[in-house]
Amino acid sequence: MNQLIFILTALFIAFSSYGQEDEVITEKIYVNFIPPEPVEVTWLYPSTKDTIVFHEEIQLRIGINSNAEIEKLSLLLNGIPTATSLDDIKLVQKSHPDFDIYIETKAILNEGGNILKFVSSSVNDDIGSSERTLVMVNSDKLAIENRNDYALLFATDEYDEWTDLRNPINDARTIAKELADNYDFKVEIVENYNQDEVLIKIKEYASREYNKYDQLFIFFAGHGQFDELLAQGYIVSKDSKKDDAAKSTYIPHGVLRSAINNIPSDHVLLVMDVCYGGSFDPSITDGSSRGERDIYSEIDLNEFIERRLKFKTRKYITSGGLQYVPDGRPGMHSPFASKVLEGLRSYGGKDNVLTLPELNSWLDRIDPEPRSGSFGNDEPGSDFIFIVKE
Repeated sequence: MNQLIFILTALFIAFSSYGQEDEVITEKIYVNFIPPEPVEVTWLYPSTKDTIVFHEEIQLRIGINSNAEIEKLSLLLNGIPTATSLDDIKLVQKSHPDFDIYIETKAILNEGGNILKFVSSSVNDDIGSSERTLVMVNSDKLAIENRNDYALLFATDEYDEWTDLRNPINDARTIAKELADNYDFKVEIVENYNQDEVLIKIKEYASREYNKYDQLFIFFAGHGQFDELLAQGYIVSKDSKKDDAAKSTYIPHGVLRSAINNIPSDHVLLVMDVCYGGSFDPSITDGSSRGERDIYSEIDLNEFIERRLKFKTRKYITSGGLQYVPDGRPGMHSPFASKVLEGLRSYGGKDNVLTLPELNSWLDRIDPEPRSGSFGNDEPGSDFIFIVKE
């Protein structure tokens, strides 16, 4: 009897426990169960991580899953519909393994904040929608605001075999200081350079990355040479040999021209205060674009920069053509460097922007007459500008 009571009691406890466990499991399943949305809209691009874009036109990618046939959809930009039906030619439908409907389309954003909203509804009047907020930053304006100007200056007073000069280093240092202090150029001077130092330094600048609106000013001061038979001009470095028929210790203008042209900065101005510098241009022509001051009083500085630096610049100015140019009095500046400094110290007049035609106008009356023009990949309408530091 006692044994029977024990068995019945054990069965009752087991049965009671089984029921309680089943209730707990059933309750957990009910709490965690979330029924699927009748219409689900998924942004593939832009995703939640994509909040800043740098171009006004972007490609949108959107996926839709629905329990019923999709009847209507619309894309809104800042509350204004830009596409309002499945048949809209702007909405290109493609197949996708994860979505019932997959759409690609383009949107033209406004500068600043943009709210993109995609709404989709089914034949059962179920609606799904999703939003993305994007900030469009104008890449050109950003590039202008973050632009840099660089100056690389080479100057030699002392030579192993050639006659020493008095003013090149003083000229380069003074021009560098003017560019750094008043025009915010990042300057570097290579003094009493040998042949290898010039080519290595130019190669270093060719390996750098440059902003679309960055500028590079390159200056040479020292001896120059010209070979009439080869019709080739040369930069004479500190270690150039006086008696060097092959000119193997000199830097040919052709090599210099090619190396500078390949520097990835879009805007390069080469200024050479050396004898026979005009032979840098093989045709030895005067390609300057001189004129009156060009003051843009009706536009802001950013638009001015964008206009002036719209085209690729490869310009040069030399202190003369195929002739000797004077070094100047000791402790002073060469006549050419003196006029370059006068132009820089004009600070562009009322608009505080000195353009290349304006700088050239300061050099008109020097004897011998400076040469200026273009080389390499220069584009018509290009310019180089000096903006006074605020």
